[in-house]
Amino acid sequence: MSAIRLLVLGAVRQHGRAHGYQVRNDLEFWGAHEWSSAKPGSIYHALKQMAKQGLLIAHDIAPSEAGGPPRTEYELTGKGEEEYFTLLREALSSYDQKVDVLSAGVGFIVDLPRAEAIALLKRRVESLEAWRSEIGRHWTPGEGQDWGHIGEIMGMWVHTAESGAQWTRGLIERLEGGAYVMADEGDQWKGIVTRGEQ
Repeated sequence: MSAIRLLVLGAVRQHGRAHGYQVRNDLEFWGAHEWSSAKPGSIYHALKQMAKQGLLIAHDIAPSEAGGPPRTEYELTGKGEEEYFTLLREALSSYDQKVDVLSAGVGFIVDLPRAEAIALLKRRVESLEAWRSEIGRHWTPGEGQDWGHIGEIMGMWVHTAESGAQWTRGLIERLEGGAYVMADEGDQWKGIVTRGEQ
């Protein structure tokens, strides 16, 4: 999965209707241009492609007073809403997501009801624990074996599985304790500082 699809769909959804600059501005405020492929060119390309795929509706609006070309605003279609939630659920529940996909999922976790978010994260922990066991069974040197520096790869996998599970358990605990306003509890974005605010 590509993080850019989830990021762009989520940013447009958050506004209801947004033009490319708004989406870019939001994602840059999150630092997504540093930890994902959400660079300006890829954001505009993703908007156009997803409009062609029927995930977004493109609305041309009046040109700027400076005389530039008309701006295009985008909003999610029903199909785009489905795709967004499919990507979000996958990002939060899969153990083998790249860090940019998981980061995008965590960024939009409040768009889910609390119970569902917790259930998805618990599924992620189960998958990480199963992967950790699999590494131990099949990819760990046996008695008297020396895999040399190749053994470092397995050590890295074990560390990644264990630290990923530990971090996810912490997030589950915070959510179970009432952290954040979730989709079934009110305006989950109210009070979140955006660029230009104090």
